[in-house]
Amino acid sequence: MAQRINITEIELVALLRNKSQLGYSILYKNYAKTLYSILYKVVPSKDTAADLLQDTFIKIWKNIDRYNASKGGLYTWMLKLTQNLALDKVRSAGYQQDKKNVILEDYISQIDTQYQHEIDFDGFGLQRNIERLLPKHKQLIDLVYYEGYTQREVSQKYAIPIGTVKTRIKFAIAQLRAMAE
Repeated sequence: MAQRINITEIELVALLRNKSQLGYSILYKNYAKTLYSILYKVVPSKDTAADLLQDTFIKIWKNIDRYNASKGGLYTWMLKLTQNLALDKVRSAGYQQDKKNVILEDYISQIDTQYQHEIDFDGFGLQRNIERLLPKHKQLIDLVYYEGYTQREVSQKYAIPIGTVKTRIKFAIAQLRAMAE
């Protein structure tokens, strides 16, 4: 297992903005496992998750100048990029068609490996903190951030007003931030 390289977020962003290969290597070593775990949870295919991980790092590399530290942390920004790529993939017509044409043996194999896959949130303690949330908040975080539902879809699925869904998610995120401090 690759050791996490300790570097401040400011230093890492500076290296990335200067298109430093060292910065990219540090970024990959520190975040690849976490981002892959998130992708795999949304798209439970090792190959597709690996392809999306590569696309994620390319997008981070190309768009690092759009990162604004005053709007949030680097990890949060990368997480949003990762989620957007995964959701775009899941919602794409090609992906939907491929899901319909899966060979049964491949699907059974995929299920077997899915339950053996461990998620490592790279020392952030995010999963542990999510488990500490109230069940109604944890469920919404899981649905929106890990299963790819939109807030509107959650509202419709569980017959909860959209405002309530947004408020609960905002509250849950505030709790997670407080736990991280």
